[in-house]
Amino acid sequence: MKPRAAKFGIGDIVKHRKYPFRGVIFDIDPVFANTEEWWLSIPEEVRPSKDQPFYHLYAENSDTEYTAYVSEQNLEPDESGAPFRNPQIDETFTRSDSGHYVRRRNVLN
Repeated sequence: MKPRAAKFGIGDIVKHRKYPFRGVIFDIDPVFANTEEWWLSIPEEVRPSKDQPFYHLYAENSDTEYTAYVSEQNLEPDESGAPFRNPQIDETFTRSDSGHYVRRRNVLN
């Protein structure tokens, strides 16, 4: 598989195109890098191709905070400006005046 350039970057705020959650990107895989079991657990009719960037998110929905692994085709920019409550975001990032998240200097990875 030839990797494609990622549309989003570390610290970008995104939301899922189909499901009601949003998050901050903390890592990017140029192509699928999760388990085959995870990939096969997605219904075939909505299963994303593996030859696209996949993003690790500090995510949240109306009920909970968690990490998510999402294909690029299922993400779009989130411009709501709504605050996040996921504590992992503040542990890893600071928020700039422009609203973008910037990795803290003391965080490795």
